[in-house]
Amino acid sequence: MRPTTIATTLLSCCSAATTAAAAAVPTFNNHNDDNTLRIPTSYESAILGRRILALTPLGTLSTVFPEDKKQESSESDGEVSAKERRPPGLSGLPYGLMEYIADCEDDDLGNPTILAIAIGTTFKNAAAGSNVSLAVQWTPPHPPAKRIKSSSSSSISNWLSYFGLSRAKDEKKDDDDDDDDDRDISLPYSAANLPRYSLLGHLEPIPGGDDRSDEKGVGARLASCYVRSHPDARYWLPGNRIHEAHFVRLVVEQVYWVGGFGDRAYIGWIPVEEW
Repeated sequence: MRPTTIATTLLSCCSAATTAAAAAVPTFNNHNDDNTLRIPTSYESAILGRRILALTPLGTLSTVFPEDKKQESSESDGEVSAKERRPPGLSGLPYGLMEYIADCEDDDLGNPTILAIAIGTTFKNAAAGSNVSLAVQWTPPHPPAKRIKSSSSSSISNWLSYFGLSRAKDEKKDDDDDDDDDRDISLPYSAANLPRYSLLGHLEPIPGGDDRSDEKGVGARLASCYVRSHPDARYWLPGNRIHEAHFVRLVVEQVYWVGGFGDRAYIGWIPVEEW
C-alpha cells in the first residue's frame, strides 16, 4: 500500500454505520495539482480521527498515581492499597493500560465512552484527581497487498509469524538446534505510516448512564452500543454482581495527532473545536 493512500483507504474501506460525524467524511485528495504530496489540514485530520474512534474498540488509558499521603487519607483507600500490595513511591508516576472504548453518545462532541470498573487502578487514579489521556491507533483490518519492504518474507508469513503461528523455517533442522527464537516478527504494514493520536482530558460520569430500567433511556442506549463493540462486556455492565461499574466519558480537552510520515501527513495539535 502506498503511503500516500492511507487517508483515502481509511475513509473508503469502512462501514457507513458509524457516528454521524464519521459517516459524513469526504474523500481527501493526497496530491496537489502538480502531483506533489499535500499534507492534510488539522481539520481533515480531526475527521480521520473521529472515524478511527468510531471504528476502533481498544485504546490505552493513562493516568498518574496520586500522592502517597492522599492515597492513604481515607481508611478505605488504605485498605485497598494494602490488599493490592501497592509499593510506596508511586506518587506522580504514569500508569497506562489497555481499556475498552466506544463512541456511543449522540452529542457529536467526540468524547469516548468508557465502562469504568471501580476496582481498576486507572479509575482509582482518576477518582483521586488524575487527568487522563487516551492513545488510539489505526490498525488495518487486512494486510495491504504492498508495503514498505523490511523483510524478504511474504506479508502473510510475517503476519502469521507475528502471532507465533508460522511453520518452522526448516522442518529438517536437527533436534539439538536451539534456534527456536529466530522468528521474523515484522508487521505486514508500515505502522509508522499509520495514524495515531492522544486525547487528553478528564473522566466524568454520564448522567443516567447506569440506569437501564427504561429501554429507551440513556443507560439502555449506552449498554446496547457498548455491547455491540464489546460483547463480553455484558457481564460487567452497571448493576452487575461482580464489580462496581459505571459508564463515563472522557471529556476531550486537547488532541495531539500523528497522521504518519511527516512529509505527507499532519503532525501536531488539533484544535478541540475541530475535533
